[in-house]
Amino acid sequence: MSSILIIEDEQVIAELERDYLVTNGYQVDIASDGERGLEMGLQGEYDLIILDLMLPHVSGFDICRQIREKRDIPILMVTAKKEDIDIIRGLGLGADDYITKPFKPLELVARVKAHLARYERLMTSKESKDIVAIRGLTLDHDARTVHVDGKEVILTNREFDLLYYLATNPNRVFSKDHLFEKLWGWDSVGDTQTVTVHIRKLREKIETDPAKPAYIETIWGAGYRLRQ
Repeated sequence: MSSILIIEDEQVIAELERDYLVTNGYQVDIASDGERGLEMGLQGEYDLIILDLMLPHVSGFDICRQIREKRDIPILMVTAKKEDIDIIRGLGLGADDYITKPFKPLELVARVKAHLARYERLMTSKESKDIVAIRGLTLDHDARTVHVDGKEVILTNREFDLLYYLATNPNRVFSKDHLFEKLWGWDSVGDTQTVTVHIRKLREKIETDPAKPAYIETIWGAGYRLRQ
């Protein structure tokens, strides 16, 4: 069940939004002022936020900016204003969409469904194709970046390709011959010893103790594997 946070100071509107969303199967919380809404938005595990722009204590613009710095969930702005400058400002701060008051509750529900479905597709795509995460090790194929326990590690292109190949085939043992043929090609200058050298360099960069590797293991007489 998706969880939604409504940040709205007009009680009648907030309860109307909540009732329609609950009827459609969503879990809904309400914050009636900006300060409380910001706190809940940053600390809670919500899948989408419906955010009024005109709020007491903290404006919707500030809430949008601060939440977007920490979270990558859909934010749907609700505003009584129709001026382009407010809409542009909200979208520029990271909001995904807007709806102006008065609005039809069924339209709001439709927008919520569409954004949740789109977000789920994006996350599924990233998880299945672009992002590989194994314990504290995270590889982003498109950005060609590697992080270990949240800290970025700089790799050469060949080091990244080798690590990515091992990480996308976890627990499988690959011989030096296989890795050399797969990543370098037998037409390349050098031999399988270059695999050994690159494994050593990778360990120096991603392992806490390269002498006792937690990720890339040597299987004596067989080759190497990345343990999941």
